[in-house]
Amino acid sequence: MQEDFHYYATYCAAFIAGYTHEECMDICYSAQFVDLCSKSFLSGIGAPLSAATTQLQLELMDVRTDIIGLQDITRIWASFHFLPKDLYAVKKWCSKKYINKYRLICGPNGELLAETVKLAKNTSLQAVGTAMHVLADTWAHMYFAGTPSLVINNTDYYFYELIPEGDGYTEKHISFKHSPKSPDNPDKCFYVGSLYQMNENSIMNLGHGRAGHLPDYSFIHYKYLPAWNGYKEVVKDNPSDYYKAFCQMVYAMKYLRGDIDSFKTDTYAYDEVAPYEGRIKEILNTRQLSVSEDFKKFGEELSGRVIEKFDVNKYKEEYVSSSGNDKDKTFLGKFIIAALSQKSMVTNKIYKSGNRLAGVSVDYKSKGFKGIKDFAKLISLRRNWDE
Repeated sequence: MQEDFHYYATYCAAFIAGYTHEECMDICYSAQFVDLCSKSFLSGIGAPLSAATTQLQLELMDVRTDIIGLQDITRIWASFHFLPKDLYAVKKWCSKKYINKYRLICGPNGELLAETVKLAKNTSLQAVGTAMHVLADTWAHMYFAGTPSLVINNTDYYFYELIPEGDGYTEKHISFKHSPKSPDNPDKCFYVGSLYQMNENSIMNLGHGRAGHLPDYSFIHYKYLPAWNGYKEVVKDNPSDYYKAFCQMVYAMKYLRGDIDSFKTDTYAYDEVAPYEGRIKEILNTRQLSVSEDFKKFGEELSGRVIEKFDVNKYKEEYVSSSGNDKDKTFLGKFIIAALSQKSMVTNKIYKSGNRLAGVSVDYKSKGFKGIKDFAKLISLRRNWDE
């Protein structure tokens, strides 16, 4: 997903869930910031680099793809953008190396989604926003994996958009080309994708890079033949999936607010969202590359307040000017704690499943710091809390 959903639609969902305007702004800012909190940004403010929740294109150009580099990539992308649905999925007649990647395929309503939402309970609004980003992406990034893999993430000639026409659909062939200077063109069914690389572990084969931004558009309804599915046709209906994502966010945030006692997967706040269903579906089906203005207008009608534009630098000065433990109390400090907690949880779950693609991890809460240095910050925080 992109800013239109992570920022503006998340604001709308948070308000419907019962949060105030100010709380909604903190939540949606945090949700969008997940796509921008890179090591470059963190380095610029003197923050722990291990709190990175994304990797910029320029960073990815220089990233290592040896075992250490691949583990770092997987920790970031599987934790925040391609949350695995089933870490114990079974597939016959394949190698251990392949099954480990297969088990990282993203999808909604998995065990890790429940753990992600529960992890944000009784913490901070930054953690709520981070969880909403992860939740939303399980719907948009379904069928792709947050680790480089040509076999899992590749696209081929058989890729078609299903455009509504009458009671059915018209099929139009989708073309992907590596042409960074050419914008996506839905009218011509042309989308910019990553450069084809036969190397299984090439960074070009990370996530949905081969399909470019196409999976992030709410209007797109498409079908293709992924290798991981035995070249059997898979149909992806983004308008329907994005509506479910919206309703699930409302349900999850009502739980995080304390209005609901427990969080269950495959459960949605359809009743609460029903008065706005037509408006939301109209926005989601709008055939354009961004529906930010539409969701912004909708959100401002809901709250009667102005939703300010996202500014990645908004909280930098507050963090930089703080010292010692006070940094952890700033907006970015709370986001960093939420990011490290999410990354730690997902990495540990992957490790416990017998999969080493995200590295070696031991639960810091019960065993202290062992394994990945990314989470040393959490150990120092725990010590401060215990004192």
